Amino acid sequence: MSDQATAGGPAGSERQGLWLMAAGGVLLGTLGVFLEEAGQPPMTAVWFRCAFGLLALLAWGAASGRLGELHLRGRMLAAALGAGVLVLLNWVTFFAAIERTSIGVATVVVHVQPIWVMLIGAWWWRERVSPRRAVAVAVALVGLALASGLLDVRPAAIDRAYVIGLLLCLGGSLSYALVTLLAKAAQGVGSFAFATWQCGVGTVLLAWWPWAQGWPPVGTAWGWLAGLGVLHTGLAYVLLYGGMARLPTARIAVLQFVYPGAAVIVDLAVYGRALTPVQTAGVLLMGLALWSANRSAAQGDGRAGKIARRRPAPASLNPLDPRP
Repeated sequence: MSDQATAGGPAGSERQGLWLMAAGGVLLGTLGVFLEEAGQPPMTAVWFRCAFGLLALLAWGAASGRLGELHLRGRMLAAALGAGVLVLLNWVTFFAAIERTSIGVATVVVHVQPIWVMLIGAWWWRERVSPRRAVAVAVALVGLALASGLLDVRPAAIDRAYVIGLLLCLGGSLSYALVTLLAKAAQGVGSFAFATWQCGVGTVLLAWWPWAQGWPPVGTAWGWLAGLGVLHTGLAYVLLYGGMARLPTARIAVLQFVYPGAAVIVDLAVYGRALTPVQTAGVLLMGLALWSANRSAAQGDGRAGKIARRRPAPASLNPLDPRP
């Protein structure tokens, strides 16, 4: 599957891209269930996701004739390795946050990542932040405060572990924002190479953990853990990038919210954990604000014209870029 738009009618290609991205978002929405049912510590789960994800991506790369893209040198290799370390941090903090909060809350809060990308892009690349995007950031932060659930309880009743989980989400979202910026700076590295190197780095760096802490018992736990790599990394990559290659930026900006929406619904359906009305309002505010910011960024890219091609592309506000 190419990163470029596929041949054929534009309408048919875009429709196929919509379904692919939606399917990838729904699939990622079930990730928390696999994590909780596996019943393993976050670092164990992350190692299995990296290891099985690496195998799945290598198999797909071999089948599609893209293994040659993995040959990187110099700055490109350094960017891929740095991104791998940051993704590893993102996954560990996210999995640890789910333990302390819930699947729905952790997934929603970690999607504040586009705000980090916007702010870092403005500071590092001196990208202009329009008034519309500045308002969107403020609204998203209000939505984040509501979605966190902290405003639903009295200060004295706030659980310390829950607060730590929220902080882990914010730290993880920041690390992934840096991954996005690395991907933008390393324009010569394709999405397949980035995703595969990320899994490879995680597999190597955490290889000691199962040996030191103990392997999961043989049985269903291995199936759930394998699913994290094969389904939520390998298959999700194929679906999401296949979809993004067929869609305009504005559509991608909307479809990115399928993942957190699916996670909230799955958390309710499987474990009966529902968001409160205040949290739901916060999720809607965040979604509206981030959609507005993405739409503004997409319009700005369209006006940039040829000048935009002479410098690094503006920082993406899409949390699915360059993941899973």
